[in-house]
Amino acid sequence: MERLRAVPAAMVLPFGIFALFVLFVLPIPPLLLDMFFVLNIAIAFAVLMVALNARKPLDFSSFPSVLLFATLLRLALNVASTRIVLVKGHEGGNAAGDIIASFSQFLVGGNFAVGLFVFCILLIINMIVITKGAGRVSEVSARFVLDALPGKQMAIDADIAAGLVSAEEARERRREVTVEADFYGSMDGASKFVKGDAIAALLILGVNIIAGFALGMISHGLSAAEAGELYITLAVGDALVAQVPALLLSIAAAAIVTRVSDTRDLSGQIGGQFADPRGWLPVAMILAAIGVVPAMPQTIFLPAAAIAGAIWWHLRKLAAAPAIEEEPAEDIPPDRIDITEVSDQTLVTIELGYGLVHLVDEAKGAPLLTRITGIRKQLSRDLGFVLPQFRIRDSLDAGANEYRVTLGGLVIAQGVAKPSKLLAIDTGEVRAGHGVLGEATRDPSFDCPALWIDPAARDHAVSEGFLTVDPSTVIATHTNQELLAKSHQLLGPEEVRALINDLKDRAPALLEAIHPDPLSLAAMTRIFRALIRDGIPLSHPQPLLTSLTLALQTTQDFDALIDIVRGDLGARLVAQICEPGERLQVVTLDASLEGAILGGMVDPGTGQPVVEPDCGNMIAGRIGELIDEAKAPIALIVQPPARRALAGLLRQRAARCLVLSINELPATQPVEVIAVIGAEQPAQLGAPQDEGAMAA
Repeated sequence: MERLRAVPAAMVLPFGIFALFVLFVLPIPPLLLDMFFVLNIAIAFAVLMVALNARKPLDFSSFPSVLLFATLLRLALNVASTRIVLVKGHEGGNAAGDIIASFSQFLVGGNFAVGLFVFCILLIINMIVITKGAGRVSEVSARFVLDALPGKQMAIDADIAAGLVSAEEARERRREVTVEADFYGSMDGASKFVKGDAIAALLILGVNIIAGFALGMISHGLSAAEAGELYITLAVGDALVAQVPALLLSIAAAAIVTRVSDTRDLSGQIGGQFADPRGWLPVAMILAAIGVVPAMPQTIFLPAAAIAGAIWWHLRKLAAAPAIEEEPAEDIPPDRIDITEVSDQTLVTIELGYGLVHLVDEAKGAPLLTRITGIRKQLSRDLGFVLPQFRIRDSLDAGANEYRVTLGGLVIAQGVAKPSKLLAIDTGEVRAGHGVLGEATRDPSFDCPALWIDPAARDHAVSEGFLTVDPSTVIATHTNQELLAKSHQLLGPEEVRALINDLKDRAPALLEAIHPDPLSLAAMTRIFRALIRDGIPLSHPQPLLTSLTLALQTTQDFDALIDIVRGDLGARLVAQICEPGERLQVVTLDASLEGAILGGMVDPGTGQPVVEPDCGNMIAGRIGELIDEAKAPIALIVQPPARRALAGLLRQRAARCLVLSINELPATQPVEVIAVIGAEQPAQLGAPQDEGAMAA
C-alpha cells in the first residue's frame, strides 16, 4: 500500500515537466492559460511563505530546484501567452484570457503607457535591487561555507575522538555540513535564473509589441493607433502577469540567503528582536518632533508618534513584569533517600587528583579525554562489543598527582602522574651511562624502569633509547592494560542484547538456533564472558555462534560447552601469540607431575582439580623463567581435565603464557617444545622436538 501511494507522488515531477513541454510547443485555449497563470501565482506565494517560515536556510534546501522549475513555468507561460496574444490580439477584449485582460485593464486603468512604466519599475526593483543583492549574498555565503568546510569536518572528527558526540550524531552533522555547502553553491547559480528571467521578460515584451504592430497592420488591416491600442495593452498585461510572481520569487530567494539560523521562523526572529522597548521611545520622540513642525501633516505624524509611544509603554511593562515563578517543588521528607543518591550507574570511572584535572580541560585540548575515548574505541573493536561509557571525575580522596581506575566501584589500577613532566621508559634499549636525569620510578603499565623528566630533556632521552610519553598517555595506557585483563567484567546483559539485536538482521537463522531456547540472555552472557576471559573475543560472532550451535547438539553443560567451542576455535587462540607459519613455543608438564595434579585434591563445588600451593609456585616460577629466556609468549599444553585449573593459576602469575589443552592445539600447527616442567632433565631452550612424540 505504501508503494502504491508513493507512485502518484513520484509521477508529479515528470508530469509537470511534460506540461511545461506542452506549454512551450503546443497552442492552448485561453481558459487553460488562465488556470496556469493562477497556478503560477499560487506557487510563487507558497514558495514565499515557506521561505519566511523556515527556521534556517537548510529547512528549504530544495529551493534552488524549486526556483528553476518555477522560472521554467513562468517562461513557458510567456511563450504560450505570446502565441495567443499574437494570434487573437486583434479581437481585443478577453481574446487572450481573463487574467491578461484584468491586468491590462483594471491594474493600469487600460492605459498601456502607465502599464509600461509600472512594468519597468517592477523590472528595475527585481533586477537591480532584489536579485542583484541576493546574488551577491549567495556568492559570498557559498565562498565562506566552502572555505569553512575542512574546519567543520575537523571539528566533528575532534568531537568524535573526544566522545562528545556519537557516531550517528557525527554522521548527521557531516550530512548537514555537506548539504549546507551544496545549498549555498546551488543558490549562487540559482540567482542567475532570476536575473535571466527578468531579462527574458523584457525581451518578450519587446517582441510582443513589435510583432503586434506588424501583425495588426499587415495581417488584420488595423491602423497603427488601433494595433498599438490592442496589442500593446495585451502585451503589457501579459508582462505584468509574469512579473508579479517573478518579484515574489525574488523576495523568497533574498529571504532565504539572508537568513541566520535560529530556533524561530523569520517572523518570530524579527519580532523577538524588535521587542526591546529601548528602541521605540526614540522613534516616538522623533515622530512627535517632526509632527510639530508647522509645514508637516500633524494628523499623520502625531498619531504615528502616539502609536510608537504606546508600543514602548507596553513593551516596557512586559520587560518590568516579574518572571513567572515555578510552582514550589514538593516537600521531600528528610528521611527519604532516592536510589540515584546511593547508586553509581557508571561501570568504569577514572578518578583524578586536583593536580591532574587540567588533563580533561577542554580549553587546554583535553588530552586525557581524547586518549580515553581512543582506548574505549579500540577495546570495543578488539572485544567485539561496545564498552559502556567511561566517566572521568576529580577525587578529593586522591593525592594531587594520583589517579585511580575503578571497575564496578572496585579499584583495579592506581598510580602517580607528574603533570608537568614526561615519563621516559627504559624498554631495554637504553645505553649504559646515558646521563638522562630525572626522578626514578617504574612504568605502571608494564613495570619497566622509568624516569620522570623535564619536557626539555625529551630529545636527549629519545636519543639515548628511552620511550617518552606524556602523563595523559601514562594514565590511558595503564587503564587500557587493566581493563584488557578484566575485559570479561565489562560485558553485561545490555551489551549481549545489543549483539543479539545486531545478529537478528545479519544471521537470523543462526541466532534462532540458540536464543532464546536453549540459551537465555543470562546463559549467553555467562558463556560470552567465559570465552572473553579465555581470550576469545566477540568481534567475529558468526564462527563462534556456529561452533556453539553445534556444541549444543551434544551437551548443555556449561564447562563442556566452553571446552568444545575452544576446541573448534583453537587456531584463533594460537594466533594470539604465534604468527601464521611460525613454530609455536610450547611447554608441557611431566607425566608424573600432571598425573599428580589430576589425581590430587578436587574442588567439591566445580569438580575441577586443585593445584597445591607449592606445586603451583614451582610451575608459575618455572614458566616465568622460560618466558624471560624466550623473550616471547609461550603456550602450556596439558590434558583437558587440567586446563582450567592451570589457566586460573597462571592467569595472574604469568599472563603471557597461554594454557591450551591438547584438544585445542590445531593439528597443522608446528610446535617447538622448549621445556618439560617436572622432568629430571628438562629440554634445553630452543631445541626443537618431534611433533609426533609430543602428540603421543
